[in-house]
Amino acid sequence: MTDKSIWNKPIPVPASVISYVDDAVKELIPTDNTIVGISPSGSSYWSRTAKIETETPDGEEVSYFLKVQQGDYARKVFKGEFASMKALHDIMPELVPEPVGTGHYAQDDNTWFYLCAFHEMVDDVPDVEEFSSKIAEMHRRGVSPDGKFGFPVDTYGGRIPMIYPVSDTWEELFTSVMGTTFDVEEQTQGPDEDMQMLRKGIMEKVIPRLLRPLETGGRKLVPRLVHSDLWHGNVGIDVNTNAPIIFDALALYAHNEYELAPWRPVRHNIGRPYIVEYLKHFPVSEPAEDFDDRNLLYCIKFNLNSSAHYPGNLRFRNIAREEMRQLVEKYPDGYEGYIKGEASKDSGQEQSVPDIDPARVMSTTPAVEPV
Repeated sequence: MTDKSIWNKPIPVPASVISYVDDAVKELIPTDNTIVGISPSGSSYWSRTAKIETETPDGEEVSYFLKVQQGDYARKVFKGEFASMKALHDIMPELVPEPVGTGHYAQDDNTWFYLCAFHEMVDDVPDVEEFSSKIAEMHRRGVSPDGKFGFPVDTYGGRIPMIYPVSDTWEELFTSVMGTTFDVEEQTQGPDEDMQMLRKGIMEKVIPRLLRPLETGGRKLVPRLVHSDLWHGNVGIDVNTNAPIIFDALALYAHNEYELAPWRPVRHNIGRPYIVEYLKHFPVSEPAEDFDDRNLLYCIKFNLNSSAHYPGNLRFRNIAREEMRQLVEKYPDGYEGYIKGEASKDSGQEQSVPDIDPARVMSTTPAVEPV
C-alpha cells in the first residue's frame, strides 16, 4: 500500500522488468507448469511488483507474486525479505505467503527479485479478534532456538537497513537498534539540537528504566519471532479464505510487545482495539505498570524510522519528538530511580502502582492525524 501524501516520487525501477518472466524466475517455478502471463499487481514505493499466472498439467491455476528492484542494494533487500518471510512461514504458514526464492535475472545480473505465492487480497483491515489472536499465536510458536535476541540476516525497511545484531538481552539489542535509527534519521532530516538532547535522555535514562526491569529481579524475557513492521499497509485479507495475510516482514527475535508499536499511532487503521484484544491472548510482561510507556518507546522507534524514509517531510520527526519528550520528562532518574522505588517498597513505604486497564492503552498518545 502506498500513500502519495507521504511520498510521490517515481518508482526507481523501470517498468520493463515486469514485462516478461526472466529465465531465473522460471527456474523457481515447477517445470511442468505452463506460464500463462505476467501483469502488474500491487503497489510499492521502491519495487516493481507483478503477478505471474501459471497452469499445472491438470489445469489448475497457480499464481506467484514477483517483486523486482535493481542494484546491489536490491540483493540485500530480497535476501533479508526471503529470510524473514521464511522464518515466519515456517511457524505460521496459515498467515504468511509461502516464499519461493530470490536471485538475480539471467538477462541482467543487476536486476534482483523476490518470488512468493500469490494471494488475491482486498484492501481492508482484518477482524480484530481473529487477527490479534493469530499474532499472539505466532509469538507463542516463534521462540528463539538459541535464546538470543536479534536476527542473523540484515533486513531493509524501504531503503533503510534494519540491523539486529544477535544479543543476549533485549535492552542490549534495542539500545543498538535505537542508536542506529537515530543516526539514520538525522542523516535524512539533518541535525536538530532539541532532538539530540532528547536522544540523550532516551538512550541514557528511558531505555534502561523501561527495559532493564523486564530482565532483572528474577524476570526473564523469552525472545519471540516478530514481523516488526505490522501496520495496516503490510496486512491484507485473502479473497478466497477471508483470512488475514501478512507480508513485507522485517523479522527478528524480540520482546513480543515490540510487535504492537505500529498499532499505537492514530493514523493507522490497525489500532488500539487490536492491542486490547492481543492482551487477552498474550499476557502483559512484568512490570505490567510499565506496559503503556514501553509501547510508546517502541512506537518512537517506528516513527523515527518513518521519518528516515522521507527527506524534508518532518511530520514523523515531530510526532517522535513529542513522544520522546513525554518519556524523558517522566523518567529523569532512569533505572536508578526505579531501583530506589523498589527499595522503598521493600522497606515498607507505601507505593502507588497503577492497575493496567487495556481499554485505556495509549490514552496519552498525541492525536496526530494524517496530512
